[in-house]
Amino acid sequence: MRRKHKVQRILKMVFCCCIYLFLFLPIIVIVVNSFNATTKKPYLSWKGFTLSWYMKLFQNEELLSSFGMTLSIAVLSTILAVIIGSIAAVGMYKYKFKGKALIDGLLYIPVVIPEIVLGISLLTIFSKAGIPRGLLTLVLAHATFSIPFVVFNVRARLSGYDNSIEEASMDLGANRIHTFLHITLPVLAPGIGGGALMAFTLSIDDVIISYFTNGQVKTFPLKVMDSIKSGVAPDVNAFSTLILIGTTLLVVLTQSGIFRKNNKERG
Repeated sequence: MRRKHKVQRILKMVFCCCIYLFLFLPIIVIVVNSFNATTKKPYLSWKGFTLSWYMKLFQNEELLSSFGMTLSIAVLSTILAVIIGSIAAVGMYKYKFKGKALIDGLLYIPVVIPEIVLGISLLTIFSKAGIPRGLLTLVLAHATFSIPFVVFNVRARLSGYDNSIEEASMDLGANRIHTFLHITLPVLAPGIGGGALMAFTLSIDDVIISYFTNGQVKTFPLKVMDSIKSGVAPDVNAFSTLILIGTTLLVVLTQSGIFRKNNKERG
């Protein structure tokens, strides 16, 4: 019996290791190749350790410029998506009106339909409206597919929300604006923050919709896609490694802050 449990435990560990290897092996390859001294494409043979690709990265103005453009689009589209999505979530929660169920169902369409369909649809709309493709169309397109995720996060936060605290605030003399800023908004802040982070991440990561709506603007994912036609360039690997390190540090700092907060609350 003990032997059977031991075999099962080993099989479970092997299975978990295979899953994690499958998930993280591509990331490991990118990180390793960012330090690979080989200059022969597709950079699969190890020729020694080097930091030259990181030095070359900061000389690649096109790659750095595309990443800066990606961050700008992500910030603008996230702000737009958070404003529209938060207002929509609060309005749909508090008010009853005809067509509410239909609008609620339509919110899932940008989430479930293939991105290529959404990209072609947005391209058609922009063309019919006479809006030239560029920064504006990218921001509008990214905000379009990000709004539902903001709505879902804020609406989840509103689940079980007690409206009586707003009524109590106004009974004590506060107006609607003061009540919203000091009562409602702090309650919704975690949902808004979660929706904003998701919208920001989706915007930075998007390729397909950006491809149809970018015009002459090159975002970082599109620039990388162009560069991998003959194999991923080592400086792209180096940039991806830096992004990975930055993201990991952000997650660690965020989680450590939450952990400390929870310990204080328990104490």
